[in-house]
Amino acid sequence: MTLPATPTSKPLRPIPRLIFASRWLQLPLYLGLIAAQGVYVFHFWVELVHLLEAAFGSEVALQALIDGIGYKTDAPITHLNETIIMLVVLALIDVVMISNLLIMVIVGGYETFVSRMDLEGHRDQPEWLDHVNASVLKVKLGTAIIGISSIHLLKTFINAANYSDKVLIAQTVIHITFLLSAIAIAYTDRLMSHATASSH
Repeated sequence: MTLPATPTSKPLRPIPRLIFASRWLQLPLYLGLIAAQGVYVFHFWVELVHLLEAAFGSEVALQALIDGIGYKTDAPITHLNETIIMLVVLALIDVVMISNLLIMVIVGGYETFVSRMDLEGHRDQPEWLDHVNASVLKVKLGTAIIGISSIHLLKTFINAANYSDKVLIAQTVIHITFLLSAIAIAYTDRLMSHATASSH
């Protein structure tokens, strides 16, 4: 019994080979995003340590938290209150969500535009990576951006006394714009998927 011959790829001509190899120019960009991820991890732990220290009575850590979240009040703040804790926790969640967005861009972008990672069968392979393409990546990024925008908007509303009406309205309009944009991207992707399926 003879096995079917596996098709061999033709060697590329010099110009197409150069153009195709140019995708590796994106590698430093993804490495830079990994470095940015490290900065976010450091920032997360600094804020978390400040929160823990403030919980145990450190006024220096409390002041660092207040300055970091931009919380202002007429009465002097001498201890953690529920509003400050909530704003700090939301800021930490914001960092985590942006970090998740970075991972999606780094892993999904590298897999889509640079080179295969050969993660098939790996127990830690992300569920979405086995069917990732530029269209899926756009939808997932849009969803992640809406989540980040929601956290920012919630932080603003909790701390609304320190913002003008103009800022509150602008942030709400921006969030709605992100939401509508994500819906439009998802709807367009669905139409294109149906068109592709119908053509086969």
